[in-house]
Amino acid sequence: MAALFVSGAPTAVQAKKAAAAEWPVVTSPVKRDDAMEARIAQIIAGMTLRQKIGQMTQPDIRSITPDEVRQYYIGSILNGGGAWPEGKKQAAVSDWVALADAYYKASMATDMAVNVPVIWGTDAVHGHNNVFKTTLFPHNIGLGAAHDPKMIREIAHLTAKQVRATGITWAFAPTVAVVQNPRWGRTYESYSSDPKLVRSYAREFVGGMQADLKGPDAVIASVKHFLGDGGTHGGVDQGETRSSRANLIKTHGQGYYGAIEAGVQTVMISYSSYTDSGTGVAHGKMHGNRELITDVLKGKLGFDGLVVSDWNAIEQVKGCTRTRCVQAVNAGIDLFMVPDDWKKFIDEAVADVEAGKIPMSRIDDAVTRILRVKMRSGLFDGSPMPTVAAASHMADSKVRSLARDAVAKSLVLLKNSKRNLLPLSRKSKVLLVGKGADKVGSQLGGWSLTWQGDETDDSDYPLADDMLSALQKTVANGGKVDFSADAAGVDVKAYDVVIAVLSERPYAEMKGDVRIPETLRHSDRYPQDLAVLKAVSGKGVPVVSVLFSGRPVYANNLINLSDTFVAAWLPGTEGQGITDVLFRAADGKPNRAFRGTLPFDWPGAACPEVSKKPVLFKRGFGLTAIKTSKLGKLVEDKLATCPALPE
Repeated sequence: MAALFVSGAPTAVQAKKAAAAEWPVVTSPVKRDDAMEARIAQIIAGMTLRQKIGQMTQPDIRSITPDEVRQYYIGSILNGGGAWPEGKKQAAVSDWVALADAYYKASMATDMAVNVPVIWGTDAVHGHNNVFKTTLFPHNIGLGAAHDPKMIREIAHLTAKQVRATGITWAFAPTVAVVQNPRWGRTYESYSSDPKLVRSYAREFVGGMQADLKGPDAVIASVKHFLGDGGTHGGVDQGETRSSRANLIKTHGQGYYGAIEAGVQTVMISYSSYTDSGTGVAHGKMHGNRELITDVLKGKLGFDGLVVSDWNAIEQVKGCTRTRCVQAVNAGIDLFMVPDDWKKFIDEAVADVEAGKIPMSRIDDAVTRILRVKMRSGLFDGSPMPTVAAASHMADSKVRSLARDAVAKSLVLLKNSKRNLLPLSRKSKVLLVGKGADKVGSQLGGWSLTWQGDETDDSDYPLADDMLSALQKTVANGGKVDFSADAAGVDVKAYDVVIAVLSERPYAEMKGDVRIPETLRHSDRYPQDLAVLKAVSGKGVPVVSVLFSGRPVYANNLINLSDTFVAAWLPGTEGQGITDVLFRAADGKPNRAFRGTLPFDWPGAACPEVSKKPVLFKRGFGLTAIKTSKLGKLVEDKLATCPALPE
């Protein structure tokens, strides 16, 4: 029998594989301060166990009062999507500031030997999106199409100013998922399927948001969701990521390397689980993965900030509940997002330490990291209230101008079949159609005032421009804009051009998944968009379709019915960024050119998983309006449902 293993030096192939599976060396610009570390150790030495666990606990503002922050020594609070001061969706900036100040003062009035200021975290993922009258930027997928790292830094900086204006000092952003399947309902939170772009964006975003950590506009960033959240099997939210270790390092880790290189101070853990496809070993939920959290993130990657869990995520670890998870604590999570049942979490964590299930050294490490981040961010230096707590930070001219510019840069022209159609004259007679053309929510997506982005109407966005208002501000005297949601009974030939707005409903995690056997065909979920295009197409008037979507979708039938087809993603509140590109300037000259390119492949089949031609447009594709596309009539995939993926 031949020998299966020979000791000694590895072969060239073995060495190459080993090198490919090595985590890179990344270096944070934020260095340890010996005096700070000594101060932290002294504070911890004077804390009781219950005070330490209180620091590791993060309730939602809907379930804790300021006085309870004082009573239970709470280290952090958050407002989840749809949580506002006193439950008021249209709460003023001053209401946010007052609540932040109340929580802060409560944390500084405990009976601890040294009071520790509370830190408030919020999901500011495309602007300060939980706050009324805020300018909302395009979601990440659109920013990825713009390919502009410098702009990302500016957006992060102005978002930080918005957040600080409300008295909050921590944002749960950026998401650095490298999405592999657009079925995932959080695809729009990903910049691209290109790991290099994600790494560069993560570096710029963190640098723009955190700045020097202590300045009046600095906000702590939280890179998320560690690790592999964008690679789940079938694109299922909170599902199983099947990846070799080498691919985990090469693809899914890139955003974290960029963020650490910029000095990121917090990392949020993913709901997903990880199975090593190379070895077949199932490691279970990331929230219980000590190897990746402690050995890799805190060890090999040298991250010395705090690790935070996601919303009630510890209950998904086998054998755990939403209030008790020894495995998650020992895996290396430092701060626990327990929005509602936080009192029980404190009691049970104390009991587990006293029973020897969690070593005190692990608790001290967690609290050390929490205090380190708070000190680095200046919370110990005084009240975190903004130096200028002005509502104008939400939507001043600079913020709106940047958001509008980002929209223009994010647009991707996929089809342009009529020479010299674009840019349009401002004196055009325009028929605007589509169910989402007069609704701001259609272009915002999830994480917009509410968690899913639904349960809102235009009164919640009084400063925003939807497509109808953007057109009304663009079309000049001599032209006109008429709107019909379904084009019923309209004489299309009375117009120079039809602009059709096609749109997904707003959605966020879980509810946004397109799960097999559903197809990725847009018109399967939104047949009214296909119907309105059929009503206006083929009438001798050019049709310009603008698609609002949180992912690339299969749209061959819609593209065939359009003379021009634009992927506008989820552009946010500044709809005039679209008309800036579609129309000429006021002097009749071209205004803004199409410059966006696809951040993901565009599906060429209703069920790309089983198609021999799954891609219609490759990542990086994008036309300019100068040339017509050579795209002929596309073959329409007739599959009504998709077969199950092999397990």
